[in-house]
Amino acid sequence: MKYFFPWAAGVAFMAIGASTASADWSGFLPQTRPGNVEAELPLTWSPEDRIAWQAELPGDGQSSPVVWDGRIVVTAVEGEMKDRNLVICLDAATGEQLWKREFESGLKVKNSLYVSRAAPTATVDDAGPVALFESGDLVALDWDGELRWQRRLTDQYGAIEAEFGLAASLARHGDAVFALIENDGPSYLIALDRATGETNWKTDRRSVISWSSPAVMTLAGVPQVVVSSVGTVDSYDVDSGERLWSIEGLGGNTVASPSQVDGERLIIGAAPGRGASEADGAAMSNLMIGVEAEDDRLTASVIWRTEKAMASFSSPIAHRGIGYWVNRAGIVFAIDLSDGQQLFAERIDQAPWATAIGVGDRVYFFGKDGITTVIRAGKEFEKLATNSLWDPDQLRADEAAAAREETAERRAAAAMFSGPIQYGVAVTGDALLIRTGNRLYRIEER
Repeated sequence: MKYFFPWAAGVAFMAIGASTASADWSGFLPQTRPGNVEAELPLTWSPEDRIAWQAELPGDGQSSPVVWDGRIVVTAVEGEMKDRNLVICLDAATGEQLWKREFESGLKVKNSLYVSRAAPTATVDDAGPVALFESGDLVALDWDGELRWQRRLTDQYGAIEAEFGLAASLARHGDAVFALIENDGPSYLIALDRATGETNWKTDRRSVISWSSPAVMTLAGVPQVVVSSVGTVDSYDVDSGERLWSIEGLGGNTVASPSQVDGERLIIGAAPGRGASEADGAAMSNLMIGVEAEDDRLTASVIWRTEKAMASFSSPIAHRGIGYWVNRAGIVFAIDLSDGQQLFAERIDQAPWATAIGVGDRVYFFGKDGITTVIRAGKEFEKLATNSLWDPDQLRADEAAAAREETAERRAAAAMFSGPIQYGVAVTGDALLIRTGNRLYRIEER
């Protein structure tokens, strides 16, 4: 049986974002949009050096931190049956918890290492955070933690049927937030008014299992929501939900989210599961798409495909003319974005679940088990630093959590992710925020 890690989708999908020069990191993977992360991030750190603070978080969570005006928001779940959904707000400067709000979950399932736990990343703006949970519950709060609105999507659109849970994060454009619900039950992309929670539009999709997140991009001058999932890449109008274009015939694109290169191009990541059935399709599905406006419509086509690069858990990113894909073995593939030619393929210290961040002449790869590899951005591989966030002898795997799994096969496999995991990252000012299941770290020069 194949085992998938949906939280890697919630974790792993961060790349480069438009206007990330401010201290705000307002949603999932802003580094996967055109622009530069303008920050003086530390090159090296260790458990004893450059960790400004670390904060223990309640519950368990796999979402990435988001930042707005000096405040950090993360989500978590709590209880043996994931009984409660949590939204937590912390002071970005000190790590102090400012408030925590909890809401009863609309879908009670066993709190397991094999099921996503608060994997979808929230979105924030000046009004406050909006958070989605794999139970189908949506909550919007103000910056004092007071409830603005709340919705349970399953009440209106049907039960969620997903053995390993959901992981797709929210996306935002203007006054709308977008949620992608893909599972064996009713599947759809929905746009909601971020002020009221009311439905703007809903587009039905095939019932499939996927953990990739929707991404808002302006391509050929048109704002659109792009979804890469289970064989296709589809684009939808942000205002109406009308499908604008589609690329079909892909495989293995179930985890990595799409990343924008510029105003006309985006890149897609894919990888087979642990079996070989998707290998051929995935090998042809790491590619660049070009979007053009022709008369009154948009057209999309594949510009090039890579021959060997794959993206297993983290999303590919574009930085300084080079695309970076990482496979499950921790091999970084650097691809020239101008022609799709491979520049190098080199192994880093650990395979990441969180998506890389390109900053200036560096690219940071956040290994699953606490090791971050920093390489020089460029056409040749040059490792600059290897950084440990914790001492593995002091933070050991939770053997009790693995022992609670229901089958011998799951108990044996759980050893690989029953310990602390670097799930998600964000940049605020000149600091890095790194989130594990129950801890948040701030790393900066001091």
